[in-house]
Amino acid sequence: MLQIQKLNVKAAILDMDGVLWRLTTPLVDLPELFNAFSKNNIQVMFATNNGTATVDQYVNKLAGFGISVESWQVLTSAMATGYSLKKTFPNGGPIYIMGEKALHDTLKDFGFYHDTQAPQAVAAGLTRELDYNMLKDTSLMIQKGLPFYFTNPDPTYPTPEGNIPGAGTVLAALEAASGVKAKLAGKPLPFLFELGMQRMNTTPEETLVVGDRLDTDILGGQESGCKTAMVLTGISTREEAEQWQPQLDLVIPDIMGLFEEV
Repeated sequence: MLQIQKLNVKAAILDMDGVLWRLTTPLVDLPELFNAFSKNNIQVMFATNNGTATVDQYVNKLAGFGISVESWQVLTSAMATGYSLKKTFPNGGPIYIMGEKALHDTLKDFGFYHDTQAPQAVAAGLTRELDYNMLKDTSLMIQKGLPFYFTNPDPTYPTPEGNIPGAGTVLAALEAASGVKAKLAGKPLPFLFELGMQRMNTTPEETLVVGDRLDTDILGGQESGCKTAMVLTGISTREEAEQWQPQLDLVIPDIMGLFEEV
C-alpha cells in the first residue's frame, strides 16, 4: 500500500515553495509526481502564502515544469487578502497598497485600487523593492487608524542559496513602526484550506494538506481538520516535526514520499 492510500484521502492541497520547487529549481520530478496523483485519483489544489505572483503566473510556472493546471486550482495569500477585505468593504474601493504588482493586480480583481488620498484601509505584503521611505509612508498611513491587512506571516522564504527574508520580516517592521497588529489573510488562517475543499467538494477528513512549514501549512491544515504531511525540503526540520503537537499524519523526505510503499 502507498503512503497516500494509507491516509485514505481523495484530495490534496499543496504548498509550492519548498514543496514543489525552490525558486526555479524543482525538488522532485514534477511530471512524475502529478502522474502519480492522477493515477491514484487524487484531486489537487495549490495554496501558497507567496503573494508576489498572480494565479496566472503560477499556472504558467507550473506549465513550464510540464504540469497543466487550471486557474481555479491555484490559491494565493493575495487572494485571501482580497476576500478578507471584501468582508468589510463589499463594494471594493480605494485602499493604500504596499506590495508588488501581483498584490495590486489581485486586489484589483476584487474591486480595490491603490489610493494615497482617501484610502479605506491598508493592505501590504512582501515587496522585494522595499526601502525606508516605503516603510515610513505605510506605517504613517496605518497610524491614521486605518484597518491594516497583511498577506501572510512567513518570516523566511526557501531558495537554492538558503532561507531569505520573507513577508513576515516586512510584517514585523510595519507592526513595530506603527504599533498596530495586522489582520492576517493567508495560512495558517483557514480561508485558503476552506476554499480549496469547497472547490474540490471534499471534506477535511478526505483532504491532505502538504507543506514544509509547521507554523503555517501544518498548523492551518490541522486547525481546518485536514490530514497533514510535512516534507523536509523546505523550512521545518524532522526534529521540529517530531516535537509538534498534535502529531502530524506523515513526515517525508520529499513529496514523492507520498507514493512510496509502506
